[in-house]
Amino acid sequence: MSRGSTWFAALTGVKPAGFEPASVLCADAKVGDERARFLSVVPNSEARFPRARGGELGLEEGWAIAWYVREVMSDDEGDRRAIIAVVDVPGQPYGYHEELLGLNLALAASVNAYAGARLAGHPVIALVVGRAISGAFLAHGLQANRILALRDEDVEVQVMSKRSTARITRRSVDELDKIAREVPATAFDVGSFARLGALHHLIEGVNADEPGDADVERVRDALAGAISSARQDATDLSSRLESPEARENRSASLRVREKLAEQWNQ
Repeated sequence: MSRGSTWFAALTGVKPAGFEPASVLCADAKVGDERARFLSVVPNSEARFPRARGGELGLEEGWAIAWYVREVMSDDEGDRRAIIAVVDVPGQPYGYHEELLGLNLALAASVNAYAGARLAGHPVIALVVGRAISGAFLAHGLQANRILALRDEDVEVQVMSKRSTARITRRSVDELDKIAREVPATAFDVGSFARLGALHHLIEGVNADEPGDADVERVRDALAGAISSARQDATDLSSRLESPEARENRSASLRVREKLAEQWNQ
């Protein structure tokens, strides 16, 4: 099983089987005293679109996530349950048919649903257990109030794969690794991502591939803390720019935003 499947089953107690589409898992479970809806995108070797069979977030996946999130928003009027995105996605599927049939719309629907839920008062939490790459992470995780991640060498966060980045920049993968040591925004490892300030909590000491009971409880505790934090904070994403890590490693970005705001308000 993929890490997305593994952690979905571990946190919900629901087997990753019998879903339609089979690539999107959905279940409601408790996190401490909180009700939560868990969502995960997983590989499906029999997916309708061949380029989305490796866990990519494509047409069916984007629309399915949007439906599951909107269902929560429709059902919850008072006590708005948390929504937890279990993230292990290698990217979006690149294909002629996907583009022709509106991959952009499917991903936008997912983004819009997550953002709408967050703004409506649902604590949206992303738990990165594997890869969080490109448009797939944008559509499944990046709109969360709080982002958590496991401290593990195979947890990766970036806008595109290393091979794609190497082709675009006309550098070797080794050269990219050297640059990443000095520029966190170009790195893939989760430690570098944490240095940018967007990560709420980096969960240490957990077996990411074969979690035991203690590992699952540690992650549950982290999720409960993130839900509580989100409920007490604003529904926007300003906390990512206010963290000490962001102020240290994204100072130029913060200054640009300040200048843009000054000119906008003139």
